[in-house]
Amino acid sequence: MRARQVSRIAAVAAAVAALAIGLPIYAAYRRDIRAARARIASGSLLAQTRCGPIEYAIVGEGPPVLMVHGAGGGYDQGLDLGRPLARTGVRIIAMSRFGYLRTPLPPDASAAAQADAHASLLDALGISRVAIIGASAGAPSAMKFALRHRERCNALVLLVPVAYVPRPDGAPSITIPSGIWSLLDLALRSDFVFWAAPRVAGRAVIRAFLGTPPKVVEQASAAEQARAATMLEHILPVAPRRDGLMNEARVVSSIERYELERIAVPTLAISAADDLYGTFDVARYTAEHVAGARFVSYPIGGHLCIGHEDDVVAEIAAFLKQDAISPASSDD
Repeated sequence: MRARQVSRIAAVAAAVAALAIGLPIYAAYRRDIRAARARIASGSLLAQTRCGPIEYAIVGEGPPVLMVHGAGGGYDQGLDLGRPLARTGVRIIAMSRFGYLRTPLPPDASAAAQADAHASLLDALGISRVAIIGASAGAPSAMKFALRHRERCNALVLLVPVAYVPRPDGAPSITIPSGIWSLLDLALRSDFVFWAAPRVAGRAVIRAFLGTPPKVVEQASAAEQARAATMLEHILPVAPRRDGLMNEARVVSSIERYELERIAVPTLAISAADDLYGTFDVARYTAEHVAGARFVSYPIGGHLCIGHEDDVVAEIAAFLKQDAISPASSDD
């Protein structure tokens, strides 16, 4: 057999092998992305507010708590964070912030404008006062809400907050794990790339996107490993979150110190010392400068506080019930 014929046969065999491997992988991707699109299409409502349309969902019964999601989120991430808390007897209102899912990105998408949008959503829902939880990149608008709409805020919870802290030599307040911008740039180009990334580079994705040491996840319980996996899965589909993620990068890169001394509501800040985004120092600094604030810390757990979900829920529930929520805080 001639060498050219052997070469052609080898090429055809390689193509067939690649197709045999690739088709099941692509089929699995198509199945998962269809499920992700169906999930976000059926679980929310749309409120027309003075700040434009805002997507939201509600779970639980009891005093209202506004859940402000972090980067890569939407109302669905808010529900993931809020469902365990809702089981303690509060009503979680989870919205999609500017640029996420069905909430459009306006020309002014600053933290202050987002805080005003939070208030406008409450107006549309007929709710006068709430406790507010700002998770990760949701912290800036939650803090601004406590400052700009004090009369509507019963309490402030900052969960692994992305906010200001002074660092030596003027270093950025928030630590960005190595490689995250490259991964983010790739992920924003394709849902398939983001779907595939945890399957081919799981440890790197956990470190970059979840801000958590991979070893912490690997040594966690099955339930906590599943929580981390769900957090990644629920960033899909990426496309309808693209504007929000890009805006997030602008907000995070220009974080300023808010007037913490003017925050006059009960405040709880929570973080883990090994959070790769550096929110431990942020949470501690914020608690030190907000009058009467409490700081809850964990030695390990990363940005997701892996291994501490039950503790975090119990801390927040006790804080809300004992210090923040009164009968007067319910709906009008």
